[in-house]
Amino acid sequence: MRTKDIELANISRFRGELMGAAMLFIILFHVGLPRTDLFFGLRRCGNIGVDIFLFLSGIGLWFSWVKQPSTWSFYRRRLLRILPAWLIMASLYYIPRFNPQTGSIIDLIGNITINWNFWLHDELTFWYIPAIMMLYLWAPPYMKLITRHPIYRWSVVLMVLWCVMVQWIIPVHHAVGHLEIFWSRVPIFFLGINFGETVRREVRIDGAAVWLALITFVACFASCIYLEQVSHGRFPLFVERMIYIPLTLTAILLLNRIFRRLPQRVNRFWAFFGGLSLEAYLIHNHFVMAWLSPYHLGYWPTSLLTIVLTIPLAWLLHQFVKRLLQWL
Repeated sequence: MRTKDIELANISRFRGELMGAAMLFIILFHVGLPRTDLFFGLRRCGNIGVDIFLFLSGIGLWFSWVKQPSTWSFYRRRLLRILPAWLIMASLYYIPRFNPQTGSIIDLIGNITINWNFWLHDELTFWYIPAIMMLYLWAPPYMKLITRHPIYRWSVVLMVLWCVMVQWIIPVHHAVGHLEIFWSRVPIFFLGINFGETVRREVRIDGAAVWLALITFVACFASCIYLEQVSHGRFPLFVERMIYIPLTLTAILLLNRIFRRLPQRVNRFWAFFGGLSLEAYLIHNHFVMAWLSPYHLGYWPTSLLTIVLTIPLAWLLHQFVKRLLQWL
């Protein structure tokens, strides 16, 4: 029996479900687990959720850009989606921790607005938010460039080279090496933009490629588990994040084939969760999990409770921001 073709349009069709799965991976990654646990390497691979988000974001930006190639409109939509929820949660996190006697009000404002301690000192609280805002800033010039000169899609290769330079070229490493977690995610984001037109045109790939995707996925996944389980802390993390690039692409293709077969009510749950991914990201780690962790309930109970508590809180935040924007 002939294997069904890979329909790249499914990346757009199941975008919400994929984002829901990515958010689950991130939550499982953030729950603490001893280094000696047999699940440690697999749990560390949940970090791929960030790369899935970035790849899907790149594709979504291309769809949006093709419909309305206006830089101002682009920035306005992105800011309205991220900034209100970010300002609320950043204020709730940073203001109670601010000490007027020892702290700087400028530092407080900088953290609440752009999380500038991430850029200055690699302070990883909510690091994804300043990272994605910076990528959004670069996206319109890049999309204009590849629209006029498609050959520049290959500049993603230079972005990978930059990651190597950041790690091993000493002057570069000293200058910007503290932002490795950001640089190593830049290629997958712009690769998503490159993929956007192919997805929009609903290109199909011969079904025989499913086996290549499966082999690639298994090879990359096994490599990441081994690196984390056996050599965690003894290799540059950007190396594993380069493996994440083919792992992300193949994981998305294989997840689409799963979502295609799941009941609609199951897919609706994943899409609902994916629609709350920004709010869930802001809430789950530094609020819900920070409250649960002192109880030492164990990995799986903590993970389950974090998910159960995060979803309604994320929904409430989403609804509050929605109504606030309508009122304004």
